[in-house]
Amino acid sequence: MRTRSATLSEGGGGRVRRDAANEYLRGALWAMPSLAVVIALIAGSGLSYVEVRPGSWRDRFLFQGTADDARTLLIAVTSTMATVIALVLGLTVVALQLASTQFSPRLLRNFLRDRVNQFVLSVFVATFVYSSAGLYTVGVKAGERTDEYPRLAVTVALVLLFVSLLMLVFFVHHLTHSIQIDEVMRRVERKTLQVIDRDLPTVGVTTDPRPVPPEWAVDIPAYRSGYVQTIHPEALVAAAAATGVTASVTRMVGEHVIAGSALVRVWQDPPGPPPALDRLAAAARDAIRIGFERTAEQDVAFGVRQIADIAVKALSAAINDPYTSIQAIEHLSVVLAALAKRELGSQFLRDQAGALRVVVPGRDLEYYLDLACGQVRRYGKSEPRVVRAQLRLLHSTGLFCRDVDGRRLVVEQVKLLTADAERGIVQPADFVAVRDHADLVLGDLTKDQAARPAY
Repeated sequence: MRTRSATLSEGGGGRVRRDAANEYLRGALWAMPSLAVVIALIAGSGLSYVEVRPGSWRDRFLFQGTADDARTLLIAVTSTMATVIALVLGLTVVALQLASTQFSPRLLRNFLRDRVNQFVLSVFVATFVYSSAGLYTVGVKAGERTDEYPRLAVTVALVLLFVSLLMLVFFVHHLTHSIQIDEVMRRVERKTLQVIDRDLPTVGVTTDPRPVPPEWAVDIPAYRSGYVQTIHPEALVAAAAATGVTASVTRMVGEHVIAGSALVRVWQDPPGPPPALDRLAAAARDAIRIGFERTAEQDVAFGVRQIADIAVKALSAAINDPYTSIQAIEHLSVVLAALAKRELGSQFLRDQAGALRVVVPGRDLEYYLDLACGQVRRYGKSEPRVVRAQLRLLHSTGLFCRDVDGRRLVVEQVKLLTADAERGIVQPADFVAVRDHADLVLGDLTKDQAARPAY
């Protein structure tokens, strides 16, 4: 299985640019329909030259009308598809608006990247272009009317119409399910688990504190403002090893950086003349991709943030839906369980001689626990069922922790949750059940590790 740090020999610059293009095209609603337009024009042009011999068995399956009938059919298909495209775009906008206001504005990206929506819109656009382009040739030749026309091409237009109608029904079905909160959170959870499995670094990961750059360290400025979307440190490792410096990235994936501020700090040890900044700056640009928005490519925290946003918004006075918040907490428990089993922290990359060359900052379990539980705890502290759902989340996370330090962090979160609930729950009888549940969780997480089941 490949990870972003599985091989340090692969060139970084081309990979970063290629990944940036792929990421943009996957979220571009126009890309696949534009390709469908080209395919439709090529297919229509090619089929117009195919002749079927009259009286053959294939001829019985082709359009049997006159050239005027064929033109009327193409006009009807074109006008119908124009209406359908307008309907699809309207429904898509409604879904985007609902996702933004009801769930989280950070979920819009997921709907734009939905391959089903892009494919359905492409079929509709292709049918429209195919039929409208046929009006230039069917029943007309050299500017004059003619009785001859490509019957196979017209028949394909009729087939595309029926396919488009079936796709319209499927699109309504898919859209209805895609805006259901269960499906929304399931998709975010699945994508986040994929990022954990495929993109979190595995080489050189440590919880040791990052080295503090010395006073003589030189800053490599960020080449643009935006969010750090991906870090592929291969090019930076090669450049740092060649110039004999240590390079420390100042921003984690998902963090914002301002153009001109320090993106990478480099230094030599012992102190020496300033390193070759031009080569290092080029390597940093190839290794670190900055964009105008956060993406889920390497950013596990972005997926956790999306689900936590749903939980927090459901607890707001405008929506007041504690059960949706509980569902979001349950999805967060799956993500945190997957994180608790992994080695988390910063990445220390060394050259072949063992010298430290690149430090890439990373998030630890404490960060993810606070991100998943902090805001939900503060907004939901007065609702006993939400508090107990968080206790279940922390219990399962603690059981999956790989060491005592991880369980200690979970125990601290349980204590914070209990203290906030004691202040937030008005009815003492409601707090009794919460306190008893918290005592059970604390007792299970602090008992002898030898008696704990292995996961």
